[in-house]
Amino acid sequence: EPTKTNKRQRRFGWGLQNASANDKPASIPITSPPDWTHAKNEGQHSDDAPPKQEQQQNPDLIVTLGGDGLLMHASTLFPGPMPPTLCVAGGSLGFLTPFPKEEMVNAIWASLGSLIPNSKDSNEEDTNTVWDYNNDPISPSTTQLPQLNTYQPLPQIRLSMRMRLDCRILNPEGVLRARFNVLNEVVIDRGSSPYLASLECFIDNVHLTTVQADGIIFSTPTGSTAYSMSAGGSVVHPAVPAILVTPICPHVLSFRSMVFPDHVTLRCYVPLDARSEVVVAFDGKHRRELQRGDSVQIQMSVHPVPTINRMDHSSDWLGSLKSNFNFNTRAVQKPL
Repeated sequence: EPTKTNKRQRRFGWGLQNASANDKPASIPITSPPDWTHAKNEGQHSDDAPPKQEQQQNPDLIVTLGGDGLLMHASTLFPGPMPPTLCVAGGSLGFLTPFPKEEMVNAIWASLGSLIPNSKDSNEEDTNTVWDYNNDPISPSTTQLPQLNTYQPLPQIRLSMRMRLDCRILNPEGVLRARFNVLNEVVIDRGSSPYLASLECFIDNVHLTTVQADGIIFSTPTGSTAYSMSAGGSVVHPAVPAILVTPICPHVLSFRSMVFPDHVTLRCYVPLDARSEVVVAFDGKHRRELQRGDSVQIQMSVHPVPTINRMDHSSDWLGSLKSNFNFNTRAVQKPL
């Protein structure tokens, strides 16, 4: 009969011993389509480069005309530093697209520094003052966004630095198989298996918990209003440096969504005695099967996604919560 130590080693396997990212190959690129950037099976690297005609110069500005999915696609095209991105609403929901199409052209000019506010002497303006579209100063504490008909640029462009997650798939020997950057979330679920997903989660090499659920979500603050929110996770302001961990239908009552600081390294490991494999997806794409002994390492990426604000990050974010999700909307109580 195996001892308790042997049982623990059989359960956790490689996961307790080889957790350091410094021991993994560092030459593999962050993967994004097309296939020439993907790592091959069992740590084989692809050295093929794209044709020269496909290599573009670094742009000064990215403009997306669509929904939130287009912003996530643009993020995959820049696994390293990403230029400022102007998100124009052209989809159905548009939580991350604060600019309407009517303002697109003028917003592009303003983002490139080609327009200035209509003022007699712009040098005398207070850079902390927010201007409305009639060129009248408004209080930053104004709770309701002004109704805007034409675009007037602000005295300065405001950016939201949206955190991304650097995700690595490791095999049982600790060889790096693939690497992805995600803007919203990493989801590990049971896929088509009839069994619960069985996972061991670690935070900075310390055992966090054993997951027995349909799956688990590792989310950025930007992704806190996506799948994580639907699974019962907290809504987090995009400027908060944090990583959210939210279970999907856990088979216990005590497993709740957790928030960790952005400097931690999270790792999810498929134990050797798990009933079945699991599936991992990165921003809903690049679904891959994780065999027993495989693990996913998740940490903050050093390259965020800078998005241009229409007003400021709090006004844009709260405006999207209220307009898209009817946040905390109900009839006001009548006075006594």
